Amino acid sequence: MSLFDLRLQEIHNKLHAKELSVTDLVGEAFAAIGERDERIQAYLTLDEAGARAAAARLDNKLVSGEEKGLLFGLPVGIKDNMVTEGLRTTCASQFLSNYNPIYDATSVLKLKQADSVTIGKLNMDEFAMGGSNENSSFQPTRNPWDLSRVPGGSSGGSAAAVAAGEAYFTLGSDTGGSIRQPASYCGVVGLKPTYGRVSRYGLVAFASSLDQIGPVTKNVEDAAYVLQAIAGYDSKDSTSANVEVADYISALTGDIKGLRIAVPKEYLEGIDPKVKETVLEALRVLESLGAVWEEVSLPHTEYAVAAYYLLASSEASSNLSRFDGVRYGVRADHAGNLLDLYHESRSQGFGPEVKRRIMLGTYALSSGYYDAYYLKAQKVRTLIKRDFDQTFEKYDVIIGPTAPTTAFPLGSQVDDPLTMYLNDILTIPVSLAGVPALSVPCGFADGLPVGLQIIGKAFDESTILRTAHAYEVHTEHHKKRPVL
Repeated sequence: MSLFDLRLQEIHNKLHAKELSVTDLVGEAFAAIGERDERIQAYLTLDEAGARAAAARLDNKLVSGEEKGLLFGLPVGIKDNMVTEGLRTTCASQFLSNYNPIYDATSVLKLKQADSVTIGKLNMDEFAMGGSNENSSFQPTRNPWDLSRVPGGSSGGSAAAVAAGEAYFTLGSDTGGSIRQPASYCGVVGLKPTYGRVSRYGLVAFASSLDQIGPVTKNVEDAAYVLQAIAGYDSKDSTSANVEVADYISALTGDIKGLRIAVPKEYLEGIDPKVKETVLEALRVLESLGAVWEEVSLPHTEYAVAAYYLLASSEASSNLSRFDGVRYGVRADHAGNLLDLYHESRSQGFGPEVKRRIMLGTYALSSGYYDAYYLKAQKVRTLIKRDFDQTFEKYDVIIGPTAPTTAFPLGSQVDDPLTMYLNDILTIPVSLAGVPALSVPCGFADGLPVGLQIIGKAFDESTILRTAHAYEVHTEHHKKRPVL
């Protein structure tokens, strides 16, 4: 049994009882990485020297009896689009292959203040653009449950590392499903908080009105602990919401009697029959615990993917204009003039998917097309948000599958962008509405994990955590581990 199979509270009890040291925990992480990561390829950069030094400092803190942080001693991997002081941050792009930040993202800093130990940076789709981790310019990450399949994306490295026991927990970022979809594919818990709940300061922007940082963990309780540590207002982030942070850990009461669940019929149409049956079985479990559920309609769901890719690509084309070969990152050699420098640097630095989205976004924002595409997509986004608002007037949570299928084979969709984009059809509406959602393991289909998506009202992470925890307590799916 791995130390990482223990619950957070069990680890802390062992640390306080001197049955375990932080050095042991960090050693467990690097032993697992050394044994498995050549096959999984979840990490892009490791910081073993820094992690072991931090572990030694925390072990001294343990001996001295100083006050300890909420995540004391836990080894964490960070998605490689969050800046980490002195630790290479690439966004899985050749453009930033030599970038060493001089400061920490707020979420990373909060983890340090909570006494966790950063062990390395995790692979992802380049600039978070993709749903399979195959768009990394360095290496594809593989699903620990089946090495021939994708782990999902863009936070595929974050989910695979937790599933493979290569980190106690990780941070990912979610723009259109990039935490929840890989969590579903890899059989772990992934939480996208409400937009503005966690600071985006230090997160390399893809789509600024959608990006949100969240935890990937083995169980719901750990997700509550991590969210407790990283949530809160940040004056450095203009989109950070100054809303009181709830006590997420106390919310895990296990009591969901009378909980009102909405199940959108659109979320059960056109999905894998085995995924659908697994989700319906999960609803029956929740029903046995006292919850009630009804089928509802979110009528604008069918327009979500089109609206999202117009909006996200438009924001990406703006955000990525800073990568020009002048200020930092790749700089083309022998450019004849300034325009050639821009062209050659961006041609060399960006991969195909990033170029595709920049071109789509630039087109949608261009004169003569703005009203027809970008503005119309914004109006559709409002209609999608209104669907959620109206549903939440009557129901406490919305539940459905996280993804329409289980993890698909590597290479099977990489040349078919439209099919790849449709894998996010169940997660994208949530991102457009800005509300929180969590994916929790709810079973298996053909030996591969299936995720249950629980969606809540804005800033009501407590209810989705309480619902997921109650379900988890009465099932065993989250305890199963891939054989590596």
